[in-house]
Amino acid sequence: MKTVHHRTCVYCIGYHIVFCTKYRRKVLQKEIDSSLKEIITVTAVDKGFEIGAIETGLDHVHVFISAAPHVPVSDLVKWIKGISARKLFMIFPGLKKQTGEHLWNPSYYVGTVGDMSADVVRRYIESQKEKV
Repeated sequence: MKTVHHRTCVYCIGYHIVFCTKYRRKVLQKEIDSSLKEIITVTAVDKGFEIGAIETGLDHVHVFISAAPHVPVSDLVKWIKGISARKLFMIFPGLKKQTGEHLWNPSYYVGTVGDMSADVVRRYIESQKEKV
């Protein structure tokens, strides 16, 4: 992850996002898997965030994303899940028969990652107290 300089801010924020298929259906195989990764990569370019890594299991997806702090993580997830589901259903019409109306489970996990650990930040903030 790299530090990014914008006009109004400098940031180094990463999000580890995990989401699953509806009912944990094991549909993310070969062609669907490669199409999904391509769709997510194109979505990142279109929406202005960076993909650090993407990996899938048969029923879940891990994505490592870096995005500006003014972009809500809920929007990132909405873009990835919504656009990928719509496009995968168009490319693979039989997929809808396997999953029903929805490809993705509505919930997701997100963890934040920066260039410092929580302990380092705590120690730094505590060290900033003015000495009298």
